[in-house]
Amino acid sequence: MRTIELKKSITGSNEEAAEALREEMSQKSILFVNLMSAAGAGKTTLLLRLAEDLKGKADISVIEADIASDIDALRMEEIGVKSIQAHTDGMCHMDAGMTRRALAELKGDDKDMIFLENVGNLICPAEFDTGAHLNIMLLDVSEGDDKPLKYPLMFAESDALVITKTDALSYFSFDVKECSERAAVLNPGINIFAVSAKTGEGMGKLEDYLLKKRRSLL
Repeated sequence: MRTIELKKSITGSNEEAAEALREEMSQKSILFVNLMSAAGAGKTTLLLRLAEDLKGKADISVIEADIASDIDALRMEEIGVKSIQAHTDGMCHMDAGMTRRALAELKGDDKDMIFLENVGNLICPAEFDTGAHLNIMLLDVSEGDDKPLKYPLMFAESDALVITKTDALSYFSFDVKECSERAAVLNPGINIFAVSAKTGEGMGKLEDYLLKKRRSLL
């Protein structure tokens, strides 16, 4: 497992760079997924579960983006998932230029899916196109079902909302239906999954969604 230091993208137009990167990944039939959430919502835990469940169905690798530390990439490596840690030099997001550099270091052209675990917050990552085919945001039940009202851009820019840690629903006043309805107002086409990576509840539907999206690139 390696760690690379990423600084501000030298690419002038992030939108053009993102579209070019997305097209390159499509030509390689690699599904590129950008995972976004607040810190602690369970991105790494979800990825660990996906890696286990998708064995024999899809070969995956992971870019772990953080301001510091390599703990998440090491956790992926421990279960045999090719991973690279990307440090963002204090920036709270990844953009297309930074993502391209990380992908070049990852050397994952033989993979079916590559996941970018973006820096943990609900603001900056939604503002920058990384070149991913799918933007998936996670919201854990401890955060509250009012988050679509407080962070509308994140919900509007996401292709899918994954409500995580549903095994803990009984401990929090989180209304899945209410949250889903609020998200759908902002983004009528959003796909919504309620899952527990710990118990496996709901993971099958999310995995089928990802596999279907990958098959569409073949």
